[in-house]
Amino acid sequence: MGKLQNKVAIITGGASGIGAATAHLFVSEGAKVVLVDLNEEKGKTLEKEFKDQNAEALFVKANITSEDDVANVFKETIDAFGKVDIVFNNAGIGRVQSSHDLEYSEWRNTVNVDLDGVFLVAREAIREMLKAEGGTIVNTASMYGWIGAPGNAAYNAAKGGVINLTRSLALEYAEKNIRINALCPGFIDTPIIPEESKKQLSAGTPMKRLGKAEEMAKAVLFLASDDSSYMTGNSLTVDGGFTAQ
Repeated sequence: MGKLQNKVAIITGGASGIGAATAHLFVSEGAKVVLVDLNEEKGKTLEKEFKDQNAEALFVKANITSEDDVANVFKETIDAFGKVDIVFNNAGIGRVQSSHDLEYSEWRNTVNVDLDGVFLVAREAIREMLKAEGGTIVNTASMYGWIGAPGNAAYNAAKGGVINLTRSLALEYAEKNIRINALCPGFIDTPIIPEESKKQLSAGTPMKRLGKAEEMAKAVLFLASDDSSYMTGNSLTVDGGFTAQ
């Protein structure tokens, strides 16, 4: 029996990268997965792949910065599966730009997706988990929530906010049997990193390589499962040693 047998897991940003890798791992551990993404083509393709494997899966197109879209994700999940046990709050965007050239609209967009969207999904998850008297949330932050990086002011600020949001929510709902932790990835080999940057980023990492989406998925599984049953408010950094330098 898998570690997530008969659990229902919502994964935002679930159509590619870390989200898709986590969906594959969750399915292999017995979960029913709800894939949330703006990319309808990729999301529906992954949904079909899981259904062809006789796994239970659902794709819901949603913008996590929309309160209505987020509410609909949970409505469709409850309608399809009757409950929500796990939420991997993973959708996000990145931007590298000199701060003096950064338009305020670009700042707002990054913070809106990477912090406000995380809050909106977490809030809706907590509402459902209070009804069910328990659940687990994993928020995707970043090692850049702990350290600064030139040209990443908006992203750094948002991800630092996710780390402290995670702490705050974890304390608020600890007695309600809702565990809330954060994953802080380093440089991961996903489409968000340009090909021309991968060699340089690998060279700057102590392990001399980029992380794999599948490695992040294993960390998410740990945080989402009973393997981490006495952990809440934690931010797990998985970065090949980068922040230890």
